[in-house]
Amino acid sequence: MIKSKQNTEHYNWGENCDSWVLLNSENLSIKQEIMPPNSKEELHSHKNAQQFFFILKGKATFVVDGEVFKVAENSGFYITPNKNHLIENKSDVNLEFLVISNPSTNNDRFVIKTKLL
Repeated sequence: MIKSKQNTEHYNWGENCDSWVLLNSENLSIKQEIMPPNSKEELHSHKNAQQFFFILKGKATFVVDGEVFKVAENSGFYITPNKNHLIENKSDVNLEFLVISNPSTNNDRFVIKTKLL
């Protein structure tokens, strides 16, 4: 079956971000997501899931265990399980990307509470 943003499940997350579920099985999840300018997600980890992000449009900033990585359009970024991480769009244009998770992140997302200084 052909999948696209026009014929698949959609939901909102974080700071007005959009997600389209292209595939969601127990062992594999593929989502196409859009983050608006100057938005980010909560710091979190996955006990079991490894993730690969592929940037379709824009430039992503990832923070993984305190280290910052900038990922350009048409490039990918891999995150292993048990890494505290987040993705951020620091630009003034939409960030669009694919996120591929194995296994699925369903019931495998743990928010990291940070102390405010």
